[in-house]
Amino acid sequence: MDNVFFVVSKLFWFLVRPENLPLFLTVAALVALLRHRRRGALWLLSSGVLLTLLLGALPLGYLVLRPLEARFAPGPEVSDPAGIIILGGGEESRLTADHGQFQTNEAGERFLQALVLARKYPQAKLIFTGGSGAVLDPSVSGADVARKIFAAAGIPPGRLMFESRSRNTWENAVNTLELLVATSETTEGPWILLTSAFHMPRSVGVFCAAGWRDVVPYPVDYRARPAGLEVSWDYADHLDDLNTGVREWIGLLVYRITGKTGALFPGGC
Repeated sequence: MDNVFFVVSKLFWFLVRPENLPLFLTVAALVALLRHRRRGALWLLSSGVLLTLLLGALPLGYLVLRPLEARFAPGPEVSDPAGIIILGGGEESRLTADHGQFQTNEAGERFLQALVLARKYPQAKLIFTGGSGAVLDPSVSGADVARKIFAAAGIPPGRLMFESRSRNTWENAVNTLELLVATSETTEGPWILLTSAFHMPRSVGVFCAAGWRDVVPYPVDYRARPAGLEVSWDYADHLDDLNTGVREWIGLLVYRITGKTGALFPGGC
């Protein structure tokens, strides 16, 4: 069932991505024109152009990202954590394999903050969890990139654990807990959970539902400005933020329906 869920989720997201809507409107306009429905074609084409202008001029993604990023406070103080769990997603696995140097993306703050916390809590374990989310070529694991980063930073191998089978957030939680049990490591917390701020509500809900307790959310990688919608033309970034926010809200809904979280908008265990 996990394999089915993974593949279906990828296909579903491909169809509902906000960035595809202008394209769908354009195709619909062409179909209407071929069927000699000029008025309908003009309306569809005009809607596509207007939507493209709005997406390029306004950071509409902020509207869906802000509630997600505000769910948990940044920089919480933690007393004697057992470990730091870093969720995959900040690495560029394929580029790392291609060039032989570790590569990160816009979520690279997950690694930066992990190194800061590793220095602040020298007794805490560091657990990276992340395999490959690619459907066609899953051969390169996010854990392979993490190994390179932490080794280059001089983190002692005895502090590090890697979980490399996970393809989504649910598998991150389940597989990491299984890894601790299998290696006879303690599951007692507190455990610092490190991921992007927009992804933190779903991550916390999933870890709670999977059986984790005493999880401390530590959000990083903020995308949305605190308030307002500044008019500026940046189609690519605005669309990327909107895609990210919409995908996360859909993920929260689907995970709640399928029982992978205990609440639509989780706030803790």
